[in-house]
Amino acid sequence: MNNIHKKLKRGEFASIYLLYGTEMYFINETLEILLTEALEEQDREFNAVIYDLEDSYVEDVVEDAKTLPFFGERKVIIVKSPLFLTSQKEKIEQNVKVLEEYLEEPSPFTILVFVAPFEKLDERKKITKLLKTKSEVMEANVMQLADVRKWIHEKVVEHQITMEETAIDQLLDLVGSNIMVLSQEIEKLCLYCEIGGNVTASMVAELVPKSIEQNVFMLVEKVVRRDIGAAMRILDELLVHQEEPIKILALLAGQFRLLYQVKELQQHGYAQNQIASHIGVHPYRVKLAMKQTNSFSFEQLRFITSKLADADYDVKTGKMEKRLVLEFFIMSLNAL
Repeated sequence: MNNIHKKLKRGEFASIYLLYGTEMYFINETLEILLTEALEEQDREFNAVIYDLEDSYVEDVVEDAKTLPFFGERKVIIVKSPLFLTSQKEKIEQNVKVLEEYLEEPSPFTILVFVAPFEKLDERKKITKLLKTKSEVMEANVMQLADVRKWIHEKVVEHQITMEETAIDQLLDLVGSNIMVLSQEIEKLCLYCEIGGNVTASMVAELVPKSIEQNVFMLVEKVVRRDIGAAMRILDELLVHQEEPIKILALLAGQFRLLYQVKELQQHGYAQNQIASHIGVHPYRVKLAMKQTNSFSFEQLRFITSKLADADYDVKTGKMEKRLVLEFFIMSLNAL
């Protein structure tokens, strides 16, 4: 539990919050705790207000913030899409001067929450600097793998459950590092295990379904091992579950493109986290890709990329039946 959550649960509320980053699970979790702790349930209909600055004006937000709540002692105003905190172009030009003035003297009965689902804010702007100075700030960007593991441990402890390290490995292999999905699967595992129980790798394997992305990763892994027969069986399983061939192709293309980028950056001496930052993917995906890159030369990866481009063209033009396109692509990898 982060410091903001602890303060909220103690009934310590700031006048202004800035929640920013791309990991929406943590932002939504904080909003839920804030609304629960700051407002009585019967007051939320009137005293919880949401503005989206894609179609609202910040002047309206400030005016509302200065207006006394209908019932209860406080109101919560959630402000979405504050693009003025970034370098992105705004759909509606906002008069941030009005907001700057409000930040200097916020209303004692209003909790103003800015939700900025952006990886970075424009620190050169006066409004960004002022807001970060005057508010409680929570950064919710993608976590490093070690932090994800720590978070998983904390979640199972909250449920009074233990989880083996091999079970965490298995869960990450199946789900990846998507916190929203991880949270759902941990909830399910803890319910199955009951209080005081221990989650094992076999439980994870039994209860957690493979995502299409994980199946595609396993398909690539079979290609890495030159086990084309197993790759074909995974493809058949995907198609039996009615996964769209064009989506499978897109995921395959993305995975092999990632392998090429990782291999190239490895040759230039980049470490795992540096590669992740450079190409904009989670470090866990890079870690998995680094295990596969040694099995391919640059020429082989270019060959595969070319074959995927041909397959994409054949699917989109209807030159060949979609299933056959995918099967021919996988069989062509026998030539590697």
